[in-house]
Amino acid sequence: MKITRIRLWHVPLTSHATYYMAAGKSCATVETVVLAVDTDTGRTGWGEVCPIPHYLPAYARGVAPALAELAPVLIGGEPLGAEALTARVAKHLPGHLYARSALDIAFWDLTGQAAGLPLYALLGGRQQADLPLYHSITCTDPDEMARIARDAQAQGMTQFQAKLGAGDDWATDVERLRAVRAAIGPGPILYGDWNCGTTSLTASRVGRAVADLDVMLEQPCETLEECARVRAATGLPMKLDELAWDTASLLDAHRLGILDAVALKLSKFGGLSALRRARDLCLHLGPVMCIEDTWGSDITMAAALHLGATTDPARLLNVCDLSGYVAPRLAPDGPTRAAGRIAPPERPGLGLAPDLDLLGSPDFILD
Repeated sequence: MKITRIRLWHVPLTSHATYYMAAGKSCATVETVVLAVDTDTGRTGWGEVCPIPHYLPAYARGVAPALAELAPVLIGGEPLGAEALTARVAKHLPGHLYARSALDIAFWDLTGQAAGLPLYALLGGRQQADLPLYHSITCTDPDEMARIARDAQAQGMTQFQAKLGAGDDWATDVERLRAVRAAIGPGPILYGDWNCGTTSLTASRVGRAVADLDVMLEQPCETLEECARVRAATGLPMKLDELAWDTASLLDAHRLGILDAVALKLSKFGGLSALRRARDLCLHLGPVMCIEDTWGSDITMAAALHLGATTDPARLLNVCDLSGYVAPRLAPDGPTRAAGRIAPPERPGLGLAPDLDLLGSPDFILD
């Protein structure tokens, strides 16, 4: 099998409600990038990456120039055995992990299709039928956040992420966590997420003010050392996200004692190949994991679900129903949540087919 052509689309994904985070970050309409890797066998592998603006060193319009730079490696390349071609891509174009992530997903999709197996069978074997979800709550008025939490809980959700820091009043973040915890009651998992948007002082004040609650803190600060100060000051467990992006960062976080939980995201690591290695390292280091991506729709979500399904259930904290937060959906046959859980597709490869009528004509073709 040889790659003959790569097609690319830019698709705006609109959140069902504007999504507010710390430090002025928000998601309303965000552009996702869809890739189709065509081969001489007639098979097509699909990939997706959706960088959130101002969130990570990645941008949607950077993917097409990266593909053009990679043309000598890609066109005529053998996509089966995704990790081998991904390694060649990395040597030809160091960095640009977000662009490489979409490619790597497509290579895995083709490998699964050729083998006639769903990706979870190639990634280690399925360990559970469906996977627990978390519901992310936009940072807004505490009472409204509590209402969102109650509605999600009524639909079967048992894990909740409360966004914090969309304002300068740390006491309101305390109210947010207290309101959501009161709304969902004892038992369900709750963590407050600043997305690197606050100081260790502010996060410590919030954490100490809610130390009587069963809560976890997520990624308050811009450095691992600052997060470690918060962990020490509050005694609350710490979940990392933005600062977990390679082997070294995971080892550093473990050394600092702040790797209680971690979000492993496809576009940060560079695709399924690298994320599987990170998952395996975390199985050794000990944290519970959220396996997901920064943002996106059905394609990247399906890739994360396949890897999540191969992870020890005791160590998989949750996954994310990315498609449930945005419109349009890219694949009408993509996974959907049910009673707070979601399952990967069963068909070979990623196991879904994007809607070509929705995508329309490609914005970029490499052949």
